[in-house]
Amino acid sequence: QGWYPTSDKDWQLVTKYSTSEQYGKKIQRLLAVKQLFPDNLACKYFSLVYFDSLSDADKAGLLAVVNSGVQNLDSNCGCYAMQPADYDRFKPFFAKVLAETHKVPEDAKHINDWTLVGEPLDLSKLGMSDISMRVRVGRNLAEFPLPGAMTAENRADMEQKLSSIVFSKLISMPEYGGKYHSLTPGHPNHITDAEYKALVAEHVMFKDMSDDLYLSTAGIASHWPTGRGCYVSGDRSFIIWVGEEDHLRIMCMLKGTVLNTIFDKLNASLDIINSLLAFVVSPDYGFVTSCPTNLGTGMRASVHVKCPKLTKGGSDAKCKAVCKPLGLSVRGTGGEHTPVGADGTVDISPSARFMIKEKEIIGALYEGIKQLQIEENKA
Repeated sequence: QGWYPTSDKDWQLVTKYSTSEQYGKKIQRLLAVKQLFPDNLACKYFSLVYFDSLSDADKAGLLAVVNSGVQNLDSNCGCYAMQPADYDRFKPFFAKVLAETHKVPEDAKHINDWTLVGEPLDLSKLGMSDISMRVRVGRNLAEFPLPGAMTAENRADMEQKLSSIVFSKLISMPEYGGKYHSLTPGHPNHITDAEYKALVAEHVMFKDMSDDLYLSTAGIASHWPTGRGCYVSGDRSFIIWVGEEDHLRIMCMLKGTVLNTIFDKLNASLDIINSLLAFVVSPDYGFVTSCPTNLGTGMRASVHVKCPKLTKGGSDAKCKAVCKPLGLSVRGTGGEHTPVGADGTVDISPSARFMIKEKEIIGALYEGIKQLQIEENKA
């Protein structure tokens, strides 16, 4: 199992690069991971033939892209774009990673479309009362490197730009208001450690990224906490994370039954932000994100649904069995690798981000909840 050089060309390149003073140690480790951990996509699709065709600058760039996977053997994807143009710049590599990750052809071209038509997607029609709904998108500014390649100065400059252009605008609007909370020492809106922990506990702010080995080895967690923070609207229903895995994570959180409500609010908020900033969009891949798993829409739409019968005993296995064929992911209410809620509440979201339209994500979520409720009633 795993990769092994078979041709004379393979062996020549293995010898050339594994004994190279410049690349030797990293290539030796990469080839070992490629052979021993075939599910590590960054190493699986790293080709020495392709690598050999690149300029010195692009060789260094590709090694930076795969570094997290090389350092973390158990990675699934293991690669992160470093520059806005990396998906197009390293297309022979990324096309293969995207094809396996998203189960699409290598020549797939993404289309974005937010146009919802037809009847409102109202969960009350399924006999459900108000539930917690959350939709977020990842976005990256065109003028900066992606988080994995940013300098401390880049991070501080980006935060300052966002504060002066975006957050000041939102704070001045009655329908948003609110405040920006910065983790950057010396920033006018810097918050204390106690305030930070309180926001994390409230699931408003993201956790300390320097504790994440995958993000740290990708360079994404570098210079923590410089350039990090979050904007929170006055009613706490609209949040923007700054400086996490992507430049911005823009999200809405509401309670209700009509999925269109939260979808439309996020879309309207994005219209405001889009008028103030230029985001990176690939002609083939849609909205560019650091991780290939989020590329395209950059969207995650989720709801908290009570399934006490399907989760009896605290296991989400039955929920996952129902949801997987529908293209839905199941996790605990605290995020990945967290337990089911004491009342049987689970977090449900469509798995797809790429080669799916935004309107289809919301539609898939509604249909998934509908089928889940049918199975819950049967259990």
